[in-house]
Amino acid sequence: MSEPLLKVTNLTKAFPIHSGLLKRQTGAVQAVNGVDFHIDASETLGLVGESGCGKSTTGRCVLRLIEPTSGDIIFEGKNVRALDGEALRALRRDIQIIFQDPYASLNPRMNVGAIIGEALVIHKLAKNNREFDDRVVSLLETVGLKADHRTRFPHEFSGGQRQRIGIARALAVEPKLIICDEPVSALDVSIQAQVINLLEDLQQKFGLAYLFVAHDLSVVEHISRRVAVMYLGRIVEMAESRALYASPKHPYTEALLSAVPIPDPKVRRQRIRLSGEVPSPANPPSGCHFHARCPIAQPMCSKEVPKLKQSVDGHWVACHFR
Repeated sequence: MSEPLLKVTNLTKAFPIHSGLLKRQTGAVQAVNGVDFHIDASETLGLVGESGCGKSTTGRCVLRLIEPTSGDIIFEGKNVRALDGEALRALRRDIQIIFQDPYASLNPRMNVGAIIGEALVIHKLAKNNREFDDRVVSLLETVGLKADHRTRFPHEFSGGQRQRIGIARALAVEPKLIICDEPVSALDVSIQAQVINLLEDLQQKFGLAYLFVAHDLSVVEHISRRVAVMYLGRIVEMAESRALYASPKHPYTEALLSAVPIPDPKVRRQRIRLSGEVPSPANPPSGCHFHARCPIAQPMCSKEVPKLKQSVDGHWVACHFR
C-alpha cells in the first residue's frame, strides 16, 4: 500500500495554566492526548466529539497554527514539526484551513479580491495584475460567486457567501489537504447543505483530502469516508463511516449516535443518557477518561488506559471490553 498523505502519531498538546502573583505554572490543560490517525490522498476523515474534546486543536496542530507539545506529524514523508522558515511556508501551500466562523475569519478592512488574492501574492503565484485578477475571478466562480463580488467587502455578504469566500481563499494555492474546522456549524441548516455539496464537488474536481472537524454527526456521516470519535483529548473509536454508524463499538459513540434525530416518526431509537458531566481536561480521570460516565465500566477502567486496537477489520476502538 502507498504511504498516506498525512500520518499523525502520538500527538499531544498541553496548554499551561498560570496562577498566583508571579504567574507561575500550576498545571496544564491536556487538550490533545496521544492522538493517532492518517489521511489518504483524496480522502475525507471526519473528526467528531463534544465541544472541548480537542478536535479543533488537533486540526490546528497539524497546520502548526498551534505548536504541538509532542508527537509526529508526517505530511508526504516530511516531518511538519521539524520545518521552519521557507520550508514551513511552502508546506502551507499544500495544507490549508477553512475556519469555523465566516464572520471572524475574514478581514473587514480588505475587499474580497484582496482576501482571496493575498495567498497568491505571498507565494508569488501571479506574474502580473492581469493574471492575479483572472485567478481571483476563477476562484470566485468556482465557489459559486460572481466576478464583481471581488470589489465588495465581507460585511456585504451573508454567512454562507462568506464561507464560500473562505473556501476560495483556501483553494487559491491549490492545496492537497484542507482542514475544515467546523465549516458549517455557524450557518443555517439550508445553507449547510449547499456548502457541504460544494466541498464534495471541489474534492472530486481537484482531488482534495479533508480533515473534517465537526460535532454534527449527521453532517460527518454524509461527507466522510472514515470517522474518528474523540473524547477528552483521545480518539476512542475510528472506522469506516457506514460501519461506525451501523455498529458503534465504544459506549461513548453509542451514546452520541442515540441522540441523533431520525426523520422517520415511525422509527424510535432508545436514547442512552450518560450520567455526570464531562470532566475537566485540566484534571482528567485516571485510566480511561470515560470510565466515570460509562455504563459498562469495571474497576480496571479507572486504572489502565485502553489502547486503540482493531476489534474487527478496519474498526478501531479504545475500550477494555469491546
